[in-house]
Order: sequence, then structure tokens, then C-alpha cells
Amino acid sequence: MNVAEFDFALPPHLIAQSPLSTREDARMLVLDRDGGIKAHSTVAALPEWLQSGDLLTINDTRVVPARLLGRRVPSGGAVECLLLNRLDADRWDALVHPGQKLRIGERMRFERHGRFIDADILECHFFGRRVVRLIADRHGDVDEVIDVVGHVPLPPYIKRSDESVDHERYQTVYARARGSVAAPTAGLHLTDGLLRTLVTGGVERVDVTLHVGYGTFKPVRTQLVEEHTVDPERYVISAQAAAALNAALVAGRRIVAVGTTTTRTLESASRHGRIESGEAVSNLFIHPGHHFSAVGGLLTNFHLP
Repeated sequence: MNVAEFDFALPPHLIAQSPLSTREDARMLVLDRDGGIKAHSTVAALPEWLQSGDLLTINDTRVVPARLLGRRVPSGGAVECLLLNRLDADRWDALVHPGQKLRIGERMRFERHGRFIDADILECHFFGRRVVRLIADRHGDVDEVIDVVGHVPLPPYIKRSDESVDHERYQTVYARARGSVAAPTAGLHLTDGLLRTLVTGGVERVDVTLHVGYGTFKPVRTQLVEEHTVDPERYVISAQAAAALNAALVAGRRIVAVGTTTTRTLESASRHGRIESGEAVSNLFIHPGHHFSAVGGLLTNFHLP
């Protein structure tokens, strides 16, 4: 399939640059699987479109404020570091800028709000990729200091600098497991109250985890959709979650995924009509022609052409 088939006009003024004050006020278009429009509504009306017995599956990953802005030590030149993947307690796979100038043995310092964290370059790889060791000030907790000095890595279509409010508004209300460089954005529209209403109405809820990687920002540069590759991402499905999902599949109940990250998780873990529990890496690329073996409904945001 040619990527040109996905082209459409997207007026810039329709891309919200700041979140709504009330999450569930976001507009929602309800579609049949064949593409027929059923309603123009809002996320607050989601209980009207789900039914008792449905199983709503969400991604409980938490965004790390992984964008670090600072200086080279001791020269003072400006640097930027995006933490991509945690390798162990203090080592990270990272993307640095300027990549050509930062070499093994160099130190970067990132300082904000009276705290700082140092990053020593341990390995150099292509295209600005580095392995760095993070050292927190006062020999403190690395995660604690990242939360203070780090910036939220907003998507490229958000044309503004991050603000303090983004640390919470760019998280889902159920975010728990640290590890993502971007939010599973479909879930940003759900509130605790809306989730309680759904459960009261007989909708079951299951949490899974997929840590969203830097590849979520990766543009499609191929002419054919099938030639594009999607970066691998790590996911976790607990035994309890898998049991609930499999019970729904056996009973013929609908599994509704919140977001494409949840969808990728469930479809990756589906084997012979069952969801396998455990921790694994997904390389799945879902495009037209994919046969869905687990997901029967999807709540997703509109995506860029």
C-alpha cells in the first residue's frame, strides 16, 4: 500500500497545543469497523458506547521527563540529552546533541531548580546515540533528580516549550510504571470518575504496560507502508491481567484497547487465541491487512498524515 493513500489536509489550528482543562471534554468520533460514522460526541460519553461485559484495557506506563538540557563540563558548551532506555540502575541508552562533538569520557551537567545531574559518556554509537552513566548530586536518587531537572519530551507537533503543568497533564491518571519517553496519548482523556462510571456499568478494566520508545516520533520515509519498520518496545502483562483477558476471549466478550500501544501489546502477546503473560519485546507493525486476534474495539487519537 502506497503511503500517499494516507494523505489528508490537517489544518494547523486543529492541533491543540495545550490540553483541555477537563480531560473528558475531548471530542470523540464514533465509527463502525467498516468506517461508517455513528456519532460526533465527546469522551465523557464513552459509557454510552461500551456495554456491560466489555473489557477495557489500558497502558499504565509513566512518562519520564527524559529531555535534559545542560552544558559540557568544563567547556560550558550547550548540550541536549534524551534518555531513551534504561540499561541498569544508572546507565542509559541516550540520544545526544551535538552528536559529532560528544565523545567517550566527556561529562555533561544538567541543572535546574537548584539540583543537578551529571552524565558521563561510556559508549559512542551512530546518529548521536550514546550510553551514559548518570550521577545524581548529593549522591541522591537518580530518578528523583531526573524528575526535578528533566523536561517533558513533547511530541514534535506541539510547537511550544514544556511547562510545569505538563509533568502531570502529559500523564494518564493511572500512570504507574516509569519508562516511557512519550505518553500513551489516547489515555490522556480518561479521568478517575469516568473509569469508575464504566466499572459501575459492568465494564471490566485490565492494566498492561508498554513503555513508549523514541520510535514513536519516527517518520515514515518509505513509499510503501509495508517497507516501514517500527522500533521494538518492551511490554509486560501480569498473570492476573492475562487470565482476565483470556476469560473475555473464551466468553466472546469484547476487548477494547485504549490506544495503539495497548493494541500493540495485546496483539503481540496473542498466540493461538490466548494472551500470554510475561515480559517481552514487541516488533509488531500493525497496518492494513492485519488480522486482529485479541482487540475488538479501539479508542485512539487522530494521527498525523
